[in-house]
Amino acid sequence: MAFLKDFKTFLLKGDIVKLSTAVIIGGAFGKIVTSFTNDIIMPPIGLALGNTKFTNLKYVLKDAILGADGAVTSPEVAIRYGNFIQLVIDFIIVGFFIYWALKAYEATQKKEEPKPAAPKGPTQEELLIEIRDLLKNK
Repeated sequence: MAFLKDFKTFLLKGDIVKLSTAVIIGGAFGKIVTSFTNDIIMPPIGLALGNTKFTNLKYVLKDAILGADGAVTSPEVAIRYGNFIQLVIDFIIVGFFIYWALKAYEATQKKEEPKPAAPKGPTQEELLIEIRDLLKNK
């Protein structure tokens, strides 16, 4: 029972809830960026490359082997560099938007003003001397 209680406490900590929220929002944001890249950025690049779909760019190391019936008996071996480049572009776009989101967040945060230094009081020795003098005067 102690394990379940500890686990419940762990799950309900503010940091875990914030982290899980960030993961969910990050996943949704990733879909938006992927759509932005696939549907807006890559079509003009594909058009510039001769009306080809960018993810289809590849370097074939070994062609597929077809059987007598036309079915693939051995798939092709290829380096799919177009897909890799598209994922790098996705990464750069995500990094760009996260950078600007963090800059906007930092701009909304209050900047802590330096606190004024506490006024210096008497030292311990000065206090003891004052107490001694007060006791002498009694």
